[in-house]
Amino acid sequence: MTEKKKPVRRASKPLASKAPAATAATSEATDLAPVVGDNLRRLRGQRKLSLEALAQLSGVSRAMLGQIELGQSAPTINVLWKIARALQVTFSALISARASGGPQLLRAAESKLLTSHDRTFSSRALFPFDGPRRVEFYELRLAPGAEERAEAHAPGTSENLALTAGSLEIETIDGVLRLETGDAVVFEADAPHAYRNPGTVEAVMYLVMTYAEDVG
Repeated sequence: MTEKKKPVRRASKPLASKAPAATAATSEATDLAPVVGDNLRRLRGQRKLSLEALAQLSGVSRAMLGQIELGQSAPTINVLWKIARALQVTFSALISARASGGPQLLRAAESKLLTSHDRTFSSRALFPFDGPRRVEFYELRLAPGAEERAEAHAPGTSENLALTAGSLEIETIDGVLRLETGDAVVFEADAPHAYRNPGTVEAVMYLVMTYAEDVG
């Protein structure tokens, strides 16, 4: 029986050049854009923030925020994180559509994917878009040689990631961790971090993101 490899910790070093900003794939973006727009308008109103004030807090331009609220623009993953952090809400608070109670079957064929411009990175929510929640569950896929950089999430946010296929390097403020198939890692995600696939096959991972407290 082959002994399972353990994650190898090594000194921090810069990863390759930043990957293209992630954006919603065209078909899925059409469905998510009005939902994100409605949520953004509602959350901004609750906090009595003007578009200009939110632009200053988030670093997202006033024009872009206006387009998002009108459902005319499909925001990138990084832009959504900036807005969520500025509003002090969870990521799901922006992408969730309110729904009734009871079991909800999430068909793979009906999944809403967020992908990078070149589709080397994809994120699929494995929870219903029925409202903000403290814990979120995602399937992530990263192409060979690709890298995805993430900005700091809300203070106290942690990520618990399990790699089910391929290999992966995760860069945090503490250094770089190397994971092989079957390995898992937990780290604080309230600082910039990055995922990189150093292998020759697609890396498939499952991510549980936990926020410090209920927000939104």
